[in-house]
Amino acid sequence: MQLDTWLLFSGAALALSMAPGPNNLLAMFNGARHGVASAAIGGAGRLLAFALMIVVTAMGLGVVLAASETAFMIIKWGGAIYLVYLGLKSWRTKVAEPEIPGDTVGFVAHPGALSLARTEFLTAIGNPKAILIFTAFFPQFLDQAGSYGPQFAIMGVTFIAMEACVLLGYGLVGGQVKGLIRSARHMRWLNRISGSLLIAAGVLLALTDRTRNAT
Repeated sequence: MQLDTWLLFSGAALALSMAPGPNNLLAMFNGARHGVASAAIGGAGRLLAFALMIVVTAMGLGVVLAASETAFMIIKWGGAIYLVYLGLKSWRTKVAEPEIPGDTVGFVAHPGALSLARTEFLTAIGNPKAILIFTAFFPQFLDQAGSYGPQFAIMGVTFIAMEACVLLGYGLVGGQVKGLIRSARHMRWLNRISGSLLIAAGVLLALTDRTRNAT
């Protein structure tokens, strides 16, 4: 892969990764609730999902999924229902006052590393537009005269690296919000905001179709 092509791809991948989608919202709110480290741990699930999608695309199955209306609808509605479920769950999360006055930790129980990663994985894998991104985006940067496999591998690793940087950035933003949470009431509002945004994301995903821009 030529250096100028790789630089162009890297910039485009970074721009795509920065879009405020459901996974980035999860990273930000995980950072606000539990800290930057938790956002990074949860983000591992997202990176695994995207890595699997890239492998599927490289094998040519992404084209099949992108062309299948049935597969698209199944993944789309599954992802939309899951996002609405996460939003409702966030609204209903119990918040308790900390035992020590002024303590900013302990408003909500930590769900655990596996739960955070699983939530991000299912959120990412339930978005069929990600498959469309990889299927339509990656081939634009392939050099037809070069070897297909190494080029796709380079782009896949680059995209995952950009995604990792962005999720940490969203987690850091959430971490700044965490310092402002001083009461159970603040945490309840945070849960309601995050829940509302996730429900809205689920509704938007349900209303989307394959002909719209896959971002």
